[in-house]
Amino acid sequence: MRHHIISLILLLATLQCFAQKDAKAREILDALASAYGKSAGTEIVFGGTVDGTIGLKGEKFVLECAGVKSWFDGKTLWSYIEDSEEVNISTPTPEELQSINPYAMLGIYKTGFNYSYAGTENVNGTTCKKVVLTPEKKQEIKEIAIAVDNRMRPVYIKIKNNSGETQGFTVKGYKNVNLTDSYFKFNPKNYPGVEIIDLR
Repeated sequence: MRHHIISLILLLATLQCFAQKDAKAREILDALASAYGKSAGTEIVFGGTVDGTIGLKGEKFVLECAGVKSWFDGKTLWSYIEDSEEVNISTPTPEELQSINPYAMLGIYKTGFNYSYAGTENVNGTTCKKVVLTPEKKQEIKEIAIAVDNRMRPVYIKIKNNSGETQGFTVKGYKNVNLTDSYFKFNPKNYPGVEIIDLR
């Protein structure tokens, strides 16, 4: 379920989607990726299908939601499962990271996806630009979309998969912060007594 949860922080289903790459959509996606890429760190609080938080810097992230906290330092992934008091360590593939990190789409839209501009939408009083992405080749995800405000920040995200399931998230808080590299590594001293399972 964690994979669906995350894949969902940046996805938004719309009624119309065109199998093409249009310039307006690319302009918005490039601006969104640029704004995020310049930050020394970003913290996001989200709600909707599930509540949670995520800290991001480049490819690194720390995600906490649904009883699972995950750290990724660019190479290694640590997943702490609260209910079982265990930490799984792995080296994820790019495909696995796409399903875990909601912001992976900031890079994946450049290859393997069609995208279109779907107009504007009022989200909680904010006028947003909507972009819809669809994979060029069939996969679990059917549509990805995102509503972006005029500061190029995500406001609402939803994902629709091929089984017809749709999940949505609203960004409740977004701020730029300075996150050090150590922030993205699991520290066993902070979790005494947990079982560590190395799957690498």
